[in-house]
Amino acid sequence: MANPLRAFWRLVAYGPDGPVRRVRVRWRVPAESAAQASATIFLVLRRMRWPLITVIVIFAVSTLGLTLIPGRDAAGNPSRVSFLHAFYVVSYTATTIGFGELPDSFTEAQRLWVTVIIYLSVVGWAYTIGSLLTLLQDRTFRRALALQHFTRKVARLREPFLLIAGYGQTGRRLGRTFDSLGRQFVVIDASEENIESLDLEAYRFDVPGLAADARNPDHLGIAGLGHSACAAVLAMTNDDEVNLAVTMTVALLRPELPVIARTVSPVIEHRMRAFGTPTVVNPFDRFGDMLRLALRAPATYQLINWLQSGPGAEMPERGRPPTEGRWVMCGYGRFGQKLAADLRAEGLTVTAVDPAADPDEDGVVAGDGSDPDVMTRADLPSAVGFVAGTDNDTTNLSLIAAARRLNPDLFVAARQNRPANAALFEALEPDALLVLAEVVAQEVYAKLSTPLLWRFLQEVPQQSDEWAANVIDRLRGRCGHQLRTLWTVRLSAASSPALRRWLAGGEARPGDLLRSPQRRDRPLAAVVLLLKRGDEFVLTPADDIQLRDGDELLLVGVPAARRALDTALNVDGVLEYVVTGRYAPSGWIWRRLFRRA
Repeated sequence: MANPLRAFWRLVAYGPDGPVRRVRVRWRVPAESAAQASATIFLVLRRMRWPLITVIVIFAVSTLGLTLIPGRDAAGNPSRVSFLHAFYVVSYTATTIGFGELPDSFTEAQRLWVTVIIYLSVVGWAYTIGSLLTLLQDRTFRRALALQHFTRKVARLREPFLLIAGYGQTGRRLGRTFDSLGRQFVVIDASEENIESLDLEAYRFDVPGLAADARNPDHLGIAGLGHSACAAVLAMTNDDEVNLAVTMTVALLRPELPVIARTVSPVIEHRMRAFGTPTVVNPFDRFGDMLRLALRAPATYQLINWLQSGPGAEMPERGRPPTEGRWVMCGYGRFGQKLAADLRAEGLTVTAVDPAADPDEDGVVAGDGSDPDVMTRADLPSAVGFVAGTDNDTTNLSLIAAARRLNPDLFVAARQNRPANAALFEALEPDALLVLAEVVAQEVYAKLSTPLLWRFLQEVPQQSDEWAANVIDRLRGRCGHQLRTLWTVRLSAASSPALRRWLAGGEARPGDLLRSPQRRDRPLAAVVLLLKRGDEFVLTPADDIQLRDGDELLLVGVPAARRALDTALNVDGVLEYVVTGRYAPSGWIWRRLFRRA
């Protein structure tokens, strides 16, 4: 009944969203970058010049001398060794193989000259091999060799790939996520240690990595910025100035490419937006917005957090943050000030504790949060929420422990700065945890993983919390407590040929399509989250809504449901069964005979 090979080859040829359009890129890698990438052979010739000349001279003098020294043949007549025989004898003598004397036995003079050849060749080879080993250990040569190898790997890429500038905690998280989605990527980072860690990751693809400064446009060109298959650039370093430089370079050299940049500075964010329309992710702003959402709509926050976590994420628990009362915040830097403004916008009172704070400012206590007297002045026992938001993990951990000792009922939000301390924060179990890398990675994943996911997440906060709770219950009932995969389906003649007749007759509906090809009375483990029709978006469309040609669907479900739906959209007999319940053959001849019968 089904023809899975037809569906498979259609996906290979066109992809899940129809034919892939290739873009011709006029910008090329600068000449300086090309020279750096091909400098290995010149470095070898320069460093090995005198050792190679020494070996060549030894071979030439040895061969010439052996041809000039007279010898005798088997009959005792005078003879000379030809150049071919002389070079052959010198070759196996210099390499310590030692086949013997040819074409005749050597005279005493010839044997004396061969003895000289042996010692000369040993000295020459020792000098050459020593120079070669020194060259192999030379840092400059190893860099040039790695650069040439990296350039070849990038040039061989044919599928669309992402260029990630910065392979710290955020880059690693993004790398694992996109690798699980089958997306290729290229990494550039200033730290050689971070690039070497690529070999320790169990990625499906061979990920090219370059240890270089991403601020240099030449390095970005080598890393694939000028490659026609480069799909997007992610500036994910820990230095805002580097991220700004990457954003500026892409905007000037490849303005058609999407750019996603990370920053915690509002000034840098404003400068980034001066170059085109990059997507700027500020984890401080994002955490504050999500905490505000968790205060007023816990189910909505739970849904967004789950969908942004990526494949394999377990459904997070629904929190119950306090919506009334006073909060105490330790750490009043950029993060503390932004979060305090967000909490005050929700009508909450915030008392900030910081050693460098202005004591005359309202709602601010100047002092060290670990001092019990300071916490007494901040009136922590009467507070409902506590934020440990300094830039030191040890300080934040100690503040959480001290705060809970004074008030066990506090809602605790914490900031984690170093990934090595993840186990310590997990042991304390804060109610809300800010990990800069995870916040940025979730935002980038939502932007690039599936085209319609980002739009869906933008529309969810506008809905009621009851609506979000119903969506979560539906997802949990169909797909379980683990997020499997999200994908987009375009209903058109190119990507869904079996659906053409049903779309023309107005008989295609999501409830009919999401049925099992084996037993149509069983629904597939998938849910339609969004329907895109032109410029119109419908969230969680009903099962009986009429689908039209050109519609796009955002679905979430298990991989088996995705394969079953792809088969139904490409095989006429399968679609006939899931929609009507009638068994119909897939082949053209059998379909004609079936219709006549």
